Amino acid sequence: MSNETDTFAPVGDKTYGRFGRLYHGLTTVDFVGRRKIWFTVSIVIIVLGIGSLAVRGFNLGIQFKGGSSWEVLAPHTTIAKMTTAVDKAGLTNPGVEKLGSETYQVTADLNTLSAAKQLTITNDVVNAMAKVAGKNVTQVSTSSVGPTWGGQITNKALEALIVFFIAVVAYISIRFEPKMAVAAFVAMVHDLLVTVGVYSIFGFQITPDTVIAILTILGYSLYDTVVVFDRVRDNTQGVLKGGDITYSEMVNLSMNQTLARSINTSLVAILPVLAVLLIGADLLGATTLQNYGLALFVGLMSGAYSSIFIASPLLAWMKEREPRYRELAARVLVRMDRRVLTASSAAVQGAQTSATNLRPARSGGASGTIQARARKQKRR
Repeated sequence: MSNETDTFAPVGDKTYGRFGRLYHGLTTVDFVGRRKIWFTVSIVIIVLGIGSLAVRGFNLGIQFKGGSSWEVLAPHTTIAKMTTAVDKAGLTNPGVEKLGSETYQVTADLNTLSAAKQLTITNDVVNAMAKVAGKNVTQVSTSSVGPTWGGQITNKALEALIVFFIAVVAYISIRFEPKMAVAAFVAMVHDLLVTVGVYSIFGFQITPDTVIAILTILGYSLYDTVVVFDRVRDNTQGVLKGGDITYSEMVNLSMNQTLARSINTSLVAILPVLAVLLIGADLLGATTLQNYGLALFVGLMSGAYSSIFIASPLLAWMKEREPRYRELAARVLVRMDRRVLTASSAAVQGAQTSATNLRPARSGGASGTIQARARKQKRR
């Protein structure tokens, strides 16, 4: 039978390797001090995406723009052969894509044609695709979406996105504070712009599955951001009274303390999505998972980046402009018993005297200071 005791003994005297320091929250990465680098990388990616949107636009699925779609399993053909076949069947500017390793999808807009003409072309396309694939006509699946229904789907997707943003901003404003809500909102907009930019640059098709995946990844990004903000809020309680580090240095320290958790959370989410894409869609041919999995993968990568390199550095930049934190920074600089600390050196100092969690001092400790809290030790 084991008995656990909680101790606040410092662990800075122990020597850890690289992964040990990451696990114990003792890394010294200068996130805040290098914010210009992170912001520049994001701006470049977003500008490229916006430029692609202006030139190429989106590759919308028929669920959004309306039209007809045909799919067939054709392991021994090519996109060129399939395109030639459907062109001869009467389609104008058809979209031909290979889904997974063996399934081909042909899309075209027939809504401007009469009902009789649509039926004729549809039958001809089915026969042509079946012939190229070496299949029976019953093995060619057909679907059709009207332009009105496609427009309704687009409007509903935008409404869902707007409602999500409003709810998130309201929640974080109440749970934390408005500046944190602004930082979290910017991080989510960053993830949205990066994802849609990647879809436009590479011409990936946008379907309702993509919209669902985007809402999902925004939730993951928000979770990672809230984890860091929760630690920042806890550490903030002793910063003003203690006067030992600036707000930016405290944010930098908080991020290093939660870095292992952020990495683990992202990996746990990304690895199954990679399995869906590489094994489920490509090897096993489950093409229905491809659109959803692709959006999840792109968004999760962007979300992991924004929660670490965008949200918290942006928060520190905004908070340092408040008068009380300006005064704190000035007070830190004039202290005679310490050298001037950068965000990086603050993390080094914190790594030497802190464990994984930092909490406000308990009764009996120095008032208004941040005390190190070691991991629980087990006795057997």
